[in-house]
Amino acid sequence: MSVASVVQFPEVLKKDLEHCTGTFRAGGTDLTERRRRGLHHGPVVDLSRTPELREIERTRSGGLRIGALVTIAQLATDPRIVAAYPGLAEAAAGLATPQVRARATVGGNLLQEVRCWYFRSPEFTCAKKGGSGCPARTGDHLYHAIFDLGPCIAPHPSTLAAAFLAFGAQVKVWGDDTLRSMRAVVGSGKTASQTHTLAAGELLESIELPKPVVGERSAYVRTIARSRAEWPLAEVVVRLEQDDEGKVVRSQVTAGAVASVPIPLKAVMKALAGKGPDDFAEAAASAAAGSRPLDMNGYKKDLLVGTVLEALERAAAGTPAERVR
Repeated sequence: MSVASVVQFPEVLKKDLEHCTGTFRAGGTDLTERRRRGLHHGPVVDLSRTPELREIERTRSGGLRIGALVTIAQLATDPRIVAAYPGLAEAAAGLATPQVRARATVGGNLLQEVRCWYFRSPEFTCAKKGGSGCPARTGDHLYHAIFDLGPCIAPHPSTLAAAFLAFGAQVKVWGDDTLRSMRAVVGSGKTASQTHTLAAGELLESIELPKPVVGERSAYVRTIARSRAEWPLAEVVVRLEQDDEGKVVRSQVTAGAVASVPIPLKAVMKALAGKGPDDFAEAAASAAAGSRPLDMNGYKKDLLVGTVLEALERAAAGTPAERVR
């Protein structure tokens, strides 16, 4: 049993961090593709010399500290996460491909850029690239957000952001003695061009999960257009605490791929209070409340309702969470 400690960066890397003029590179799965498309230029700071950021350790509070360079494959298979936070492990196991999960990092997944084809194309300008407007609104928005939080309607690209939010995780930034809320970091920045709120030169050091709720059940479900290697059309993380009769005492239902940030489905959680599995369909029916789909993506409303229902059913049938050992 280990207890998380302060990361000690090698002196050569510490110098890079303190005078950083480049972009941090971890697995490079997103950054490399953006550089190839001409969306990113300039120097990078390689983080591969920091093995401390590749560890998963128990915290003094009974939770887990996950280094930002932990791979998604590690996150999906670590026995402590599988036992104590099963919905998180399922989310990590469900995204991308085995090859990508073996290379991509937790920090990189949280801080990646949107996958909107207008943003990724050098032929278009938009608010996300420092311009104005959102060409997806009047163009092809087949896979875009149905909860319009504006001005950009590209869905948030991180599956892990939705999962960590559901589990109440916090973020540690290098050089900062305080923990930041996950929502504050992965939520939209102060301007439309920001997908996260880390300032230039700030390094995501780790993610801290609180002590697990022993006995709760959780699950992750994604709805996709093909069986493998696809971005979700809707994804949902559910946590349930139930009494001896199966009635819901407390719930957390968080959705991804339907808004510019992962969002809690408050109407669903309200409808679940005091209800049992026979009432799950009625609760799930409220999942799209408040959504405003555009002409091409109204189908996502029904997909979201179905995804929530399946996630609720899987969670209720799942294995109860254990304490971190």
